[in-house]
Amino acid sequence: MRKANTLDFFLLLLLGAIWGSSFFNIKIATLHYEPITLATIRVFFAAIPLLLWCKIKKIRVLCFSKEWKSYALIGLCNIVLPFIFIAIGTNYVDSYLAAILMSTTPISGSILAHFFTQNEKINLIKTLGILLGFSGVVLLFFDDLIINSNNIFFAIIILIGSTFYSIAGIITLKLFTNHKNENVTTSTMIWSLIFLIPLSLIFEEPFLSSPDLISTLSLIYLGVVATGIAWMIRFYILTNNGLVFQTQVAYLIPIFGVIFGNLFLNEHITFKVLASLVVILLGIYIVKNNNLTEKKTYAP
Repeated sequence: MRKANTLDFFLLLLLGAIWGSSFFNIKIATLHYEPITLATIRVFFAAIPLLLWCKIKKIRVLCFSKEWKSYALIGLCNIVLPFIFIAIGTNYVDSYLAAILMSTTPISGSILAHFFTQNEKINLIKTLGILLGFSGVVLLFFDDLIINSNNIFFAIIILIGSTFYSIAGIITLKLFTNHKNENVTTSTMIWSLIFLIPLSLIFEEPFLSSPDLISTLSLIYLGVVATGIAWMIRFYILTNNGLVFQTQVAYLIPIFGVIFGNLFLNEHITFKVLASLVVILLGIYIVKNNNLTEKKTYAP
């Protein structure tokens, strides 16, 4: 791994901006696309650049190998359920709120890791980070302008979606520690598409919808750029700079999500929103830094 240079920092910033822009584009796409159909088309367009990347890098895609059940399970937890839940929730809440709620993934991940991993147990410092992050989320729920009786259920749906990312992360660590990231991502993407296509046809009527151009462009952007190309940037950063550097993108995503929501959708940002964002980011910082310290401690 090399020391991060100007290009690496630019790519990290770009990755945060791309993933942060996902939420207002989801908001736009949900105006004319139903949640499962949205997720299906998004994954379809995402799979194209990922398959091309694997082809160019000569990486075998093992989605139908003897480990296909594991790829299918991760595809369900890491793509199918989060994508559907986020689309459902973002349709009824501000896009920047979805970005902030999704940023709590490292916090829920730390709680789950305590019970399902050996080397990432909760200690006093990590407990402080979790409590801070949780306090930031609670603060959001006390802002009636942002979360109220009309949309509280959908805010919780988004939090559930973020938790599935944590579940998928733990499953991936247990099952695919020595597998290439590109293969795991592409294989799970293919399996998620296998799940999503029949779900869309059974529960929705995708061929009867009449989406406008803006919603369609937002959806194509979500697939090609915010999922496919974003994952390729992530692969590049992981390969050249390592996991520690790449995980810093978690701090950038909600910040860009708030900026883009206000800039493109004119979403109203209150003081409580900004305060909760700061508290959640501080909680994430404490949790993630403690995780990194533990990993250094356990390293041979």
